[in-house]
Amino acid sequence: QVQLVESGGGSVQAGGSLRLSCAASGYTSIRYNMAWFRQAPGKEREGVAAIDPDGTTTSYAGSVKGRFTSSKDNAKNIVYLQMNSLKPEDTSMYYCAAAFARWTMVAGHLPESVNFPYWGQGTQVTVSS
Repeated sequence: QVQLVESGGGSVQAGGSLRLSCAASGYTSIRYNMAWFRQAPGKEREGVAAIDPDGTTTSYAGSVKGRFTSSKDNAKNIVYLQMNSLKPEDTSMYYCAAAFARWTMVAGHLPESVNFPYWGQGTQVTVSS
């Protein structure tokens, strides 16, 4: 089992940037597909970005494409979400999720949340106008 801890959330003004980190511990020698999801109060959870174990295949939600970038440092077992040009509608709790890489990430296709059994506790991002 793998444990995930997110950090890097905070409050910024519109147009600003934040970088979220997701540190993995536990069975980190196993290859994982990783993803970022977000959920605002009263709204459904939505996928934001996903990245394969090698960091070579990524996918993004249309609402964040061109503004958010996911990357990973396998040596440190950390996945990042660089968020630029933030908008008030990006305000949400952001969660990191992991799944054993038994399935192949497809570029341009965000996997559903049900595919990820391991989740972090979330980090809050608030963007003010």
